[in-house]
Amino acid sequence: MGDYVPTAYFDVVFDGGIIGLSGKFTSVSGLGVEFDYEVYNEGGTNYPLYFMKGVVPQTLVLEQGTVTTADAFAFWIGNVNTGMNLTLNGVITLKDHTGDKKRSWMVQSAYPLKYVGPTLNSLTSELAVSRIELRHNGCF
Repeated sequence: MGDYVPTAYFDVVFDGGIIGLSGKFTSVSGLGVEFDYEVYNEGGTNYPLYFMKGVVPQTLVLEQGTVTTADAFAFWIGNVNTGMNLTLNGVITLKDHTGDKKRSWMVQSAYPLKYVGPTLNSLTSELAVSRIELRHNGCF
């Protein structure tokens, strides 16, 4: 069994950070890949053949505390809002509290689906969390 990494965070960088699309996130889900197969049965055989049709797109969910300045993810979502739809490749890296890399995942052909802004309430001590949902064609 692998080591548990306390007080870790996820460093997310799309397209090598060339366009400045990076951020630190406290929660990442949807790291996976699903394949779609077509089953073909031939006469006279007891075992079906499986042919891969393709990869089923998955939803990647990134959550972070509210950023106080406009970041590159907001810029990316703004571009999509104006009709520019870019698919980007990215790397999600698990880092410990000292910033040492523990594990990485590659994300292929991601594009934004949804942005959920934080719930703002000055009467509670909860952290305001932003949520970004991306559609991607698998990660490894």
